[in-house]
Amino acid sequence: MYRSWAEKLPAYIDVFAVQLPGRETRTRETPFTRMGSLVQALMPVIHELSDQPFAFFGHSMGAIIVWELASQMKRQYGREPIHLFVSGRRAPQIPDTDPPLHELPEAKFVEEVIRFNGVPQEAVKHPEVMEWKTPLLRADFELCETYTYEPGSTLNCPITAFGGLEDPAETHERIANWRERTTKFCRVHMLAGDHFFLHTSETHLLQLLSEELRGIALWATSY
Repeated sequence: MYRSWAEKLPAYIDVFAVQLPGRETRTRETPFTRMGSLVQALMPVIHELSDQPFAFFGHSMGAIIVWELASQMKRQYGREPIHLFVSGRRAPQIPDTDPPLHELPEAKFVEEVIRFNGVPQEAVKHPEVMEWKTPLLRADFELCETYTYEPGSTLNCPITAFGGLEDPAETHERIANWRERTTKFCRVHMLAGDHFFLHTSETHLLQLLSEELRGIALWATSY
């Protein structure tokens, strides 16, 4: 999905999509189950690519990944993104009070993932797809459910947070609490759709991203 954004966003925005182990051409690789290990693997790669001003975007689990990546880059390299875009995920300081799913037996795990709207409906309609995706989904849930937020962490860059109006879990209030994670401003946009609104409201989402990044580009070129 993110690769297509390169054609849909303005030419002054370069899009670099991260492909994690266990996905697409990396299906033979073992997916990460701990946030710390994932971020430590990503940091040097991202640091080498970030010789120009850069922003991060992450949806759902990806929102916590880019938050931790930005926080750790600030600590280790003294560098931050010019903007953090987070989507479909509550602020990291809000604990997840739902019982963990990643240790459930397979049939029960799949049932609960579907109930929590954790996979697109198109995947649910095809049992063979669900069978193929279940190990990766379990790893993703383990990564999120074992994640521990470090209290007091903040960034010095603006944050824009997106949520789905029909997402029952990630409410406006939980999305809006990202404002506590920055010393700058935080904008919140609730878009039409459920947890997968980035597909159903992609045009609107990309328009908002373009507007934010265009403003940053204009500001940067004026100095």
